[in-house]
Amino acid sequence: MTLFWRVVTINGAVLLAAAVMLVVSPATVSASAVTAEVLVLAAGLVVVMFVNFVLLRRVFGPLERLAALMRRVDPMSPGRRIDLDGAVGEVGDLLDTFNEMLDRLEHERRESSQRALAAQERERRRLARELHDELGQTLTGVVLQLDGLARTAPPELQDAVADVREAARQSAEDVRDIARGLRPQALDEFGLRSALITLATGFAEHSGLQVRHSLAPDLPALAPEQDLAVYRVAQEGLTNVARHAEATGVLLALDARDGHVVLRVRDDGRGIDTGAVHNAGGLGGMRERAMLIGGRLAVTRVRPYGTEIVLEVPVEPRP
Repeated sequence: MTLFWRVVTINGAVLLAAAVMLVVSPATVSASAVTAEVLVLAAGLVVVMFVNFVLLRRVFGPLERLAALMRRVDPMSPGRRIDLDGAVGEVGDLLDTFNEMLDRLEHERRESSQRALAAQERERRRLARELHDELGQTLTGVVLQLDGLARTAPPELQDAVADVREAARQSAEDVRDIARGLRPQALDEFGLRSALITLATGFAEHSGLQVRHSLAPDLPALAPEQDLAVYRVAQEGLTNVARHAEATGVLLALDARDGHVVLRVRDDGRGIDTGAVHNAGGLGGMRERAMLIGGRLAVTRVRPYGTEIVLEVPVEPRP
């Protein structure tokens, strides 16, 4: 039965029941209605409207739940679905189709995002390799040539050659730092914990902030893409602290809890604005990475001051 005919049937049934009650009951209406008759008619009208309301509520209730879910759907928080309990006919088909649409959208979003991030990481790896092997080696060669030139240059040029040599050496170090930032070599060679220690040490040296790290030694093994996501979230979190937090110190922690590996980045700065929790571009990228590995990312303002980023990554059971 279509929705239209269900509504017509419900209204018809309620009116028919009211007419039958008038026929079989002793109630009558005089030519000049008295107070008692008006009260009986008013009570009957209230009962009819209430029954009609209850029955139609069961028909249109699932549509209201659908509208509420559509307002709550967040691409960064997948998995929400509408309950099909009590929904039949066209309404049930609509709700089922909506849930299937969410399944398809989330699947396609996950697949496309994974492809995009994989391409991004491949490009990062290529750039890091070229910077390190090509530009880095070239600058190192320039430094060596300047070392030789400094030994044969006349005294009046010694200072100028030394300045150029130092600039070339610093440029070579900067190129290596950029290459390490593009693709963390420590992550590939020594694992997540060592990579995070290296990241925290390098961040403290470059930013001047006090960085404390608390990294559990015995952590469950994660998949390579999960390791990379944790590292990138930590990297972006520390970068945000240096750029926006106006902090003096930051804590980088990694431990295991309730079947999850949990990363925390907490600073003692001015705290994030409420609107920026959802609108900031860097946080959007972190949420995207968390979603792709089945994790959860929470960004909260810590009282009395500071911001905390928490990433929970589920540990896949080993066969």
